[in-house]
Amino acid sequence: MSNDNIIRVAIGGQGRSGYNIHAKQLNQMPDKFKIVAVADQLPERRRDAREQFGAEAYEDWQDMIKAGGFDLFVNALHQPLHPVASIAALQEGGHVVCEKPTCKTVTQFDDIVQTARDNNRVFAPFQNNRLQPYFDKIQEIINSGVLGKIVYIRSSWGGFSRRWDWQTRQENWGGGLLNTGPHPVDQALCLFGFERTPSVFARMDCNNPFEGDADDHCTVTLYDPERQAPQIDIVVSNYLHYPQNDTYTINGTYGGLTGGSSALKWRYFDPEKAPKHDMWTWSVNRQYTREELDWIEETWTLEEEKKSNTPSVSLESGPERFYNNIYDALKNNCELLITPAQVRKQIAVIEESHRQNPLPKK
Repeated sequence: MSNDNIIRVAIGGQGRSGYNIHAKQLNQMPDKFKIVAVADQLPERRRDAREQFGAEAYEDWQDMIKAGGFDLFVNALHQPLHPVASIAALQEGGHVVCEKPTCKTVTQFDDIVQTARDNNRVFAPFQNNRLQPYFDKIQEIINSGVLGKIVYIRSSWGGFSRRWDWQTRQENWGGGLLNTGPHPVDQALCLFGFERTPSVFARMDCNNPFEGDADDHCTVTLYDPERQAPQIDIVVSNYLHYPQNDTYTINGTYGGLTGGSSALKWRYFDPEKAPKHDMWTWSVNRQYTREELDWIEETWTLEEEKKSNTPSVSLESGPERFYNNIYDALKNNCELLITPAQVRKQIAVIEESHRQNPLPKK
């Protein structure tokens, strides 16, 4: 492939996400991307960038952006820098992929989107979990209609852990909702329907035993006052001593689903074949109503899908699928799988949740 077809990438930040997710994935796609520059404050990370990727290494992300020579800026910097660095890169003529959380407020988000429009650049928020195989399967099952109208969804993300790192501090945009939360909130909005705007009820708390002051327990409920979309309860907590193995429990009028990233199971009945009943105006024989339904039960596992003879794009990892789409968007003018308009709704939910729960600062 000619160099004209290679997208030159500059990465801001080489921490957990910048290195373990973005740099590693991009380095595995040499026919589409080349990491040409990296910025990080730590000298050992700059050394790794030079040795592993052959990239120019900068201590200051601003110097890297001003130097230019890249097509795509991957913003995995310290979280409070996400808005300002994204805008700076767009103004210098680069396209931008931004790690979550892209912003804390809708106003910040709108400023980035407007800057992208003004400079005719692509702004692509990074949401790798929406593109995972299990979530594709969940949406497929729901869209098939076998579960009926979806009434209630529970999404549980967490376990038990004590943390004493920078992501426990409000000043660093820390806390469970801003760090883990963008994943379940994004997926919840997919299931709620992006065409609808949810009402939000949230409760957040901090019980960090060290110096953290950001939320480490959070519940968010999305609901539709018109009751057309399901009620969705999201739990993001460090205090789930006996966490549920199933990330999702989905309940509809004809059936339900439970499971997570490696396996799903669901059962449903055919309403056309279900018994017909006349309404009781009193308790017949002093009993509750009872019936026998012919349940149909199905399962899905990631391992079985991988072994099937029909390769699926959804079996690519979330980052791989995301960056293949970024390449197609930049080189072939394809639509983004994760659009700014969709992520704007996520930011609105997170902003409203924080508005309802001002936590004291340490």
